[in-house]
Amino acid sequence: MKVIKTEIGGLLVLEPDVFNDDRGFFFESYSKQRYEKFGIPDEFVQDNISKSKRGTVRGLHYQVKEKAQGKLCQVLEGEVLDVAVDIRFNSPTFGKYFSQVLNSHNKLQLWIPMGFAHGFSVLSDEAIFSYKCTNYYSKSHERSILFNDTDLNIDWKIEHPTVSQKDLNAVKFKDIERDFIYQPE
Repeated sequence: MKVIKTEIGGLLVLEPDVFNDDRGFFFESYSKQRYEKFGIPDEFVQDNISKSKRGTVRGLHYQVKEKAQGKLCQVLEGEVLDVAVDIRFNSPTFGKYFSQVLNSHNKLQLWIPMGFAHGFSVLSDEAIFSYKCTNYYSKSHERSILFNDTDLNIDWKIEHPTVSQKDLNAVKFKDIERDFIYQPE
């Protein structure tokens, strides 16, 4: 497996070893022992899968306090633009975002630790998106940042997004609380 560090500390792009033959392919999508070696020591407690149509934007979501989550994201079918925004106050990359195309062909994964807001846009006709979480979902700890906030200026690679009412009602980036404080290593 190849691990690519991004320009934002903590975010990792993972490229698993894929074994292809005339029957199809095989790859190990997760191994606690292997992922720990690459700096992902967290234990995953919940797997989520969503199916979405072209042009859908989901996010930017995160959870706070004792319910904060890290996420290991991948696409099972189709293609998305996966986005993570650094929301760790005092971080040198605070307010910056990283995006990566994940699809069923490249089989890339994105590791998003706690302290980041997460979202994705669907670039294919449909996409099945899967993510492992380090903590359980908690409605009372869930927060959202407006996906099209001009302070973030995220290029979602779609022209007319379909967005849930909940995500349209999200707060602006400048109004988020200081839930995550950057701790240099």
